[in-house]
Amino acid sequence: MHMYGFLSIRSCLKRCSQRFAALSAPFLLTACGAMVMDPKGPIGQSDRTILIDSLAIMLAIVVPTIVATIAFAWWFRASNKRATYLPDWEFSGRIEMIVWAIPTMTIVLLGGVTWIGAHELDPAKPLASKDAAIDIQVVSLDWKWLFIYPEHRVASINELFIPAGVPVHFTLTSASVMNAFFIPQLGSMIYTMNGMATELYLQADAPATFRGLSSHYSGEGFSDMHFAVKALSAEDFARWVNTTRERGPVLDAASYTALAKQSLDVTPSTFSSVERDLFTRIVSQDLAAGPGPETEREGATQKPEIEK
Repeated sequence: MHMYGFLSIRSCLKRCSQRFAALSAPFLLTACGAMVMDPKGPIGQSDRTILIDSLAIMLAIVVPTIVATIAFAWWFRASNKRATYLPDWEFSGRIEMIVWAIPTMTIVLLGGVTWIGAHELDPAKPLASKDAAIDIQVVSLDWKWLFIYPEHRVASINELFIPAGVPVHFTLTSASVMNAFFIPQLGSMIYTMNGMATELYLQADAPATFRGLSSHYSGEGFSDMHFAVKALSAEDFARWVNTTRERGPVLDAASYTALAKQSLDVTPSTFSSVERDLFTRIVSQDLAAGPGPETEREGATQKPEIEK
């Protein structure tokens, strides 16, 4: 009997732990989006404001609806003799006005927030700043990110360096399939597409390291398409540029073609020099596009072959 009792208790504890895990999973998963709610730049802060405002507006109709549902169910229960029974009732103008007015106002408010936010947060709209924006060209490849600094004639793979407190003007394209560039703590996500260029302005308020990633599935190596974003002081950024110029291979048409081949889990690296108009040639498809995801694993190599 003692053994059966022990097994019964053990089985009960197992069921309880499984139910607790299932109930706590949504709360644990909310941590996955903590970066969006912890912005470190003006665009990210505006995005968070829109999310919070939209939630507050929607709660204005959700909460009263839940309360009204519970109240009506309780008042018109079978045991409540005070509830008036009107079997022939079919219409009330005042009730119709309330029922339709609240959702209408909610839609108008949400529409206003969306309209204003869509114009204020236009990705191609320059940020107000006393400092001139720095240009960075971004190319999504299979399965890595290429960052070109046209003003400084250097480039990096899977590691993005930006000056803190200065607007960054990204011009983005894809050398293969469509992808999505996203730095959650800095702000808006934007797609990269082959044969065209999109624009995005972001800014980091202070020196820090952020997580960048691809938010659009693009094949076998998609899960490794993340990169570190290092916002540096003006002095440290200038020092990084000078150090990069002194070492590493040259990024030209030949080395880019090798880089465009599919590769998995690519280690961050830099290029000391970049061929002029390389990004323009990529966008105009003067340089051949990448092969795109393949069905066979043999199509992907572990490391890109870069001529040094």
